[in-house]
Amino acid sequence: MSIDYSVVSIGTLSHNRLWGETAAVRTAHATTTLVSEENRMILVDPSLPAPVLSTRLGERTGKAMTDITDVFCTTLRPTHRRGIEAFASARWWCNEMELETYRRHLEELASSAARLDAQQADVVEADLKLLRRFQSAPEKFTRGIHLYPLAGPSEGAAGLLLAQATSTILVAGDAALTAEHVQRGIVWEGSADTQAAARSLQDILEVADVIIPGHDNLMLSPARWM
Repeated sequence: MSIDYSVVSIGTLSHNRLWGETAAVRTAHATTTLVSEENRMILVDPSLPAPVLSTRLGERTGKAMTDITDVFCTTLRPTHRRGIEAFASARWWCNEMELETYRRHLEELASSAARLDAQQADVVEADLKLLRRFQSAPEKFTRGIHLYPLAGPSEGAAGLLLAQATSTILVAGDAALTAEHVQRGIVWEGSADTQAAARSLQDILEVADVIIPGHDNLMLSPARWM
């Protein structure tokens, strides 16, 4: 069977420094993508609120929320998982390194509860509870859908590599922030490790024919199509 993929919702940044923006001027949301092969329908980065995401999914793919078998998050940053609780019957996946580092971060916050107000403590506890639903992503979901670590934006960030017969598509998350960032070879200024992020971006350019950025529409790789 061939791999199908579709951008369900095009993401955006709260502010884009390449446009001269230095403070938030819009609500950030990540690009949400549906990839499928065999009997797996994997929704990547369910960033929009559930009612909006349900509408977009129907408009863009003809699928319902209940059709989704798996949800994969390229990172556990809240922006990338805003609508995930609507997929209660799906399996939730994330790169193991991302799960470990984010869980450790939350546990450290929880252990310093004296420095948190009641609302912050509730948010940390809710995130820890949510994390228990996630599983460590396998190296391969199907014959052609592979986990692809892309450290830098966060320590355990990862995308999905879709290996088709004649082309390679990479759902890259924040390792390829927007089309303009990719074209200019610029990584996200908020990356946990900008040097690692630069290496990941170079890796994307070498591997992918088509790139699906973390906060933009899909694009042809400038390294392959210029």
